[in-house]
Amino acid sequence: MTIASLPERVIEPSEAEKKALITLLGDEDPQVYETIRAKILTYGLPATRWLRKATLASDPVQRRRANEIIRSLSRDAADNEFLAFCLNQSEELDIEEGSLLLAQTQFPEINIAAYQAIFDSYAADLKEQVESSPSIENTIASINHFLFDEMGYHGNEEKYYDPNNSYLNRVVDQRTGNPVSLCAIYLFVARRLRLPVTGIGMPGHFLCRYQTLSEEKFIDVFNRGKVLSKADCVKYLLHTRDGFKETYLAPISGRRMLLRICSNLHQVYSQISMKEEMTRFQRYIVALAK
Repeated sequence: MTIASLPERVIEPSEAEKKALITLLGDEDPQVYETIRAKILTYGLPATRWLRKATLASDPVQRRRANEIIRSLSRDAADNEFLAFCLNQSEELDIEEGSLLLAQTQFPEINIAAYQAIFDSYAADLKEQVESSPSIENTIASINHFLFDEMGYHGNEEKYYDPNNSYLNRVVDQRTGNPVSLCAIYLFVARRLRLPVTGIGMPGHFLCRYQTLSEEKFIDVFNRGKVLSKADCVKYLLHTRDGFKETYLAPISGRRMLLRICSNLHQVYSQISMKEEMTRFQRYIVALAK
């Protein structure tokens, strides 16, 4: 699916060639369309600039096909950008940037800055309450009330394996997600508020941890921010097949967190036999595991 596998072409077609290619997008012969589509793809992402004219054409077939090619080219570009991010970033990569770049591989039209602005606004709304909070418990309660009661975020128990639960833009749009994605939002808000919150990647579940020099609390964001002690977490782990290891309650790096998100999506796409998506996420997993 990647543009990198296509032949490079730096010279744009002439205006006459562009017009002919756009006109032939509406051809009734499927073989003609496939030939034209393949030709347009060789021009790479720059082709989207002059293809946009066809998205306003009176012919619905021409419009649909132009939009499909633009989306394909944009997804390929996003795929390359995300792969480069995975390969070039350190262990402590920016999980917020990584999560949004990942979302763009599936939804190339999203405005990354707009979602970052949403997280900015969440933190701004919470700032006064957090700064005046007398304890960890009160701070967590304030964040929980805002995210779960006012904003309506909740764990998607009914459709736990829906791919949308792992794409950050869809989690924000729908206000529901899986443990990792909801913890990610909690972390992004906490980071803006300069709170000592980290992600905890336990086997089979994901939590946030709020730790100061004197105390620590674990936050089950999937369950509306339920506050847990370390003893609660140990008890939970002892009842799993993995058992308890101290490392299971250690903070997870940005790279490992992004790897977990990609692994979850690979598993979901495997279950529904979407081979192209499985291949795409296998590439991401290999890049992040390096």
